[in-house]
Amino acid sequence: VQLQASGGGLVQPGGSLRLSCEVPEYTFNNYALGWFRQAPGKEREFVAFISWALTYYADSVKGRFTISRDNAKNTVYLQMNNLKPEDTAVYYCARHNGGTYYVTGSYSYWGQGTQVTVSS
Repeated sequence: VQLQASGGGLVQPGGSLRLSCEVPEYTFNNYALGWFRQAPGKEREFVAFISWALTYYADSVKGRFTISRDNAKNTVYLQMNNLKPEDTAVYYCARHNGGTYYVTGSYSYWGQGTQVTVSS
C-alpha cells in the first residue's frame, strides 16, 4: 500500500497550491498522517502532521500551510499559500506509525510524491 500524493505544479512566488493524498480507508480511519518534502540535494523534511485531534507544522510553513482531512473522501490535503522559492521540493504523504511526528522513521507507505516548483 502506498499513499499517492497529487496536485503539484509550477507556481509563482506568493501563489497557492493544494496537494491531495488519497488514503486507503483502513489507514485513513486508524492512523495519523503526515506531509514531508525533499528538495534536490537535501534530506527529506517534515512539513505537517494530522491526527483526529491534533495538527503540527514545521516552523518554516506555519501560518502559510494548512493540513486537513476529508473523512468522506479518505483524503488528506495540504493547502499551501504564499509560496516561496524555498518551498520547491517533491512533497510526500505518509502514514504515521507512532513515535516522534517530525521524524521520517516514524512513517511508512511513502508513495512517489508530487513536484512543487515555486519560480517566477
